[in-house]
Amino acid sequence: DEWLQPATDQELVRLAESGVKKLLVMCPAFVSDCLETLEEIGLRGRETFLKAGGESFHLIPCLNDHPAWIETIHRFCTLPEAVESDSPV
Repeated sequence: DEWLQPATDQELVRLAESGVKKLLVMCPAFVSDCLETLEEIGLRGRETFLKAGGESFHLIPCLNDHPAWIETIHRFCTLPEAVESDSPV
């Protein structure tokens, strides 16, 4: 599928081969770390980038249980319109 392009592993190789030596990576679509962020990006992605010539790869952790994130969710869930709604979402 075109919307899945470029593939992460191919992009990591392309970046390293184009001269990018240091890479800081985040996964903004995820609010908590999981196999996709830790294994696919954090381990395999790091290995791919370094093998292709990169020198440094750092994965920024997801929000997980960060106090600011927990407070934001709490505030959202206790808004009157969220509490009083009959909607499942």
